[in-house]
Amino acid sequence: MEPLRDSFGRTHTYVRVSVTDRCNFRCVYCMPEEGLDWMQRSDLLSYEEIARLVGVFASMGVTGVRLTGGEPLVRKDLECLVAELGQIPGIDDLAMTTNAHRLAACAQELADAGLTRINVSLDSLDPERFSAMTRGGRLDKVLAGLDAAIAAGLSPIKINCVVLEGENDEELYDLVEFFGARPGHFVLRFIEYMPFQARWHTSVPSAELRARLSAVYSLNLATEGIGQGPARDWVIKENGLRIGFISPLSNNFCSSCNRLRLMANGHLRTCLSDDGTPSLRDILRGGASDSELEQAIRDLVMGKRKSHEALIDGGTPFEGVMTRVGG
Repeated sequence: MEPLRDSFGRTHTYVRVSVTDRCNFRCVYCMPEEGLDWMQRSDLLSYEEIARLVGVFASMGVTGVRLTGGEPLVRKDLECLVAELGQIPGIDDLAMTTNAHRLAACAQELADAGLTRINVSLDSLDPERFSAMTRGGRLDKVLAGLDAAIAAGLSPIKINCVVLEGENDEELYDLVEFFGARPGHFVLRFIEYMPFQARWHTSVPSAELRARLSAVYSLNLATEGIGQGPARDWVIKENGLRIGFISPLSNNFCSSCNRLRLMANGHLRTCLSDDGTPSLRDILRGGASDSELEQAIRDLVMGKRKSHEALIDGGTPFEGVMTRVGG
């Protein structure tokens, strides 16, 4: 089968699948405080439709799938979808990004269904700041979710921390010390804030964060990555913690991008910055065959942008709303 390539020769092997745009948090950099007009249930892809589309992607060489939202755990019976996707030939990496607020109750069930890895969004270890940044989240519930995931064998867990200047960047060392106490179970990743529609916060460049850490710790470049993501990983010599830096603004990785984003309503977002996302759902529900779905996907991928235009302190913000994109 011909690999899934765009007009710039990039091969796509990784699809992020949003199962809902809803979330139980209202993170300050992700969603308006008043929330959104949620997608109608009838507009969402069913689990059967998701599985069919993932099967078509797998037939074109996609090997990695990551379930996202919104918050994926607010959608019922997610373990049923995990089990379905785990049976698709060619899919060998089935992961999920979650805020972990509901994870303690279902981590073992998801692992038993076939989930292989999780990423957890966690921007502060201070309970009050965490609650303020998430607009109501409870840190203790998230930490309980992490413990449950480790007990279920879903480790190492990637902790995704979006660093905002003047808001949580002072916790840099606290995060390293906390997760460094169990280095075999966690990978800590620092992500540059990505502005959607407008720039409401200030990004901290990855190079600056690395310089701050290098002043206190010895950092050795990691020789192997984990998963198909864009992080550049290092290992802290003092405690063995693996850390990563994801730099979509200061050092974008567009030239090697291998990912696509299937939104909860079936729109295929070929670039994080591009909200012009035609619907695979409508094609599927119109009675298309798998070969017709494949051709539609190839046509969309062939039109993928070369690069986004957002910069650390300028450029063009990303289109749309983060919680609808799936990260």
